[in-house]
Amino acid sequence: MARNRSSSSSSSSGKLRYCNPAYYLKRPKRLAMLLIVFVSVTLVVWDRQTLVREHEVELSELNEEVTQLRNMLEEIKNNPANVIEKIDHIKQAKQPPGNKAFVEDPIDIQRKQKVKDAMIHAWSSYEKYAWGQDELQPQTKNGVNSFGGLGATLIDALDTLYIMDLDEQFQRAREWVASSLDFNKSYDASVFETTIRVVGGLLSAYDLSGDKVFLEKARDIADRLLPAWNTRTGIPYNVINLAHGNPHNPSWTGGESILADSGTEQLELIALSQRTGDPKYRQKAEKVIVELNKTFPADGLLPIYISPDRGTPSYSTITFGAMGDSFYEYLLKVWIQGNKTSAVKPYRDMWETSMKGLLSLVRKSTPSSFTYVCEKNGDSLIDKMDELACFAPGMIALGSSGYGPGDSEKFLSLAEELAWTCYNFYQSTPTKLAGENYFFRDGQDMSVGTSWNILRPETVESLFYLWRLTGNKTYKEWGWNIFQAFEKNSRIESGYVGLKDVNTGDKDNMMQSFFLAETLKYLYLLFSPTTVISLDEWVFNTEAHPLKIVTQHDGEISGRSDGQHRPNIRLRGRKGGRFIDDIRIH
Repeated sequence: MARNRSSSSSSSSGKLRYCNPAYYLKRPKRLAMLLIVFVSVTLVVWDRQTLVREHEVELSELNEEVTQLRNMLEEIKNNPANVIEKIDHIKQAKQPPGNKAFVEDPIDIQRKQKVKDAMIHAWSSYEKYAWGQDELQPQTKNGVNSFGGLGATLIDALDTLYIMDLDEQFQRAREWVASSLDFNKSYDASVFETTIRVVGGLLSAYDLSGDKVFLEKARDIADRLLPAWNTRTGIPYNVINLAHGNPHNPSWTGGESILADSGTEQLELIALSQRTGDPKYRQKAEKVIVELNKTFPADGLLPIYISPDRGTPSYSTITFGAMGDSFYEYLLKVWIQGNKTSAVKPYRDMWETSMKGLLSLVRKSTPSSFTYVCEKNGDSLIDKMDELACFAPGMIALGSSGYGPGDSEKFLSLAEELAWTCYNFYQSTPTKLAGENYFFRDGQDMSVGTSWNILRPETVESLFYLWRLTGNKTYKEWGWNIFQAFEKNSRIESGYVGLKDVNTGDKDNMMQSFFLAETLKYLYLLFSPTTVISLDEWVFNTEAHPLKIVTQHDGEISGRSDGQHRPNIRLRGRKGGRFIDDIRIH
């Protein structure tokens, strides 16, 4: 028994020696092996703990995003317009801290603030002297109802206020719309102007804010305009009484409808059908294009007068300026509005046909080789270009990406050349503000024709598009120069005014509503990040009111089938109505 106890003790002592540091000090190889095992085990344990912590963080973030998405799905049912804004915030939050896409240039920040200050000055003057009326006459400090007393400036400016984060001003305007805006007026309204300014302005305010009061008012005014489309062909009359109906055309057109006035309601009425689920607005608008396509010429160029009874063009001027311009603009933009699907491809096809026709009107001046777009009367070309036609560089640039590589570069280059000409409409006068139109003569380049300036937006509109699409900062500099010219010549103590003559600087007495809706908005966006009203998500109507892009499929409105199919448009082989009466110029 004693021997057995001694053996057990010896065995136990032998095992304990492995715990004695002296044992390993005498055996370096075993010490190294022990250290390697210790380090390896430590690394494995640490790595597993780190992975667990990382997974916990990722699971937490995913849970937060799932919660956000659930909330957004709920909000889509009640307030769809605000969802995209929240998604943009999430995208921006996920960007690395140094991501240049979200770092603003300090100069852009300063310039954007200057434009915002100009908007505050224009709006405050309107609030003080013309609240609720259509337009402000700054020199006499009173309002005037140029559009029947629909609060045109207020409605035109809603989305500009919203985009510039002028929340208090927006809320005051919203309250006026909700409590005081009344369309039951015995007034012969321009269908075109009322659609692009009032329907467009209200729909844009709805898309941005999600406030249904704007959608309800848009539907109200659209219902009052809709009888204008009740013609033999569906091509609308251009004037209608808001209280009593009785659509008709102006006497000075000889009973004909104006091309731009008849073909520039598609964006607004399609959007209204999408937002309300009622197809009647879209059907009226698209029937116009179907009818015009029946006699659509091979060069895609239509005269400015169209018969509402026969659906055929009358012998008259072909132009990308007054009374023709925005018809071509909307062919492209309906395609964009529908997210460029096959359902809206016929609009793009018609637009491309018209661009072939535009190329036939392009000429260069001598000696400076300014590129310009002629007008056409019969077989004769007229070397004249309206400032209104300066929307074309932006339109062409916007549409250039839909071409193949060769044509895309060709059209983008043309857009840039035309923008240079339009910029020089401004730079060529003593005030650095453009006249209403220009003539081109051999050896003399350009000379101003009608010499007033009424705060028009078309050139800065094109500069905005070209900056967004090319990233060339030159367009920002040109826009800034134009803004400074407005500040120097048009800003007065009680608002902004146009000029009777860009050569002398004599001032008129009108702050046009589109100065707040378009000119200042495009200038503000020119100096804003490209994520502010992204061109991937919004399309601007011809009054610069951004409308949400909604994918359009065959037979769908707002994602629901209504049994209607896309317009049967098959190819065969700008605000144009803005004539300004003398009373509005002097």
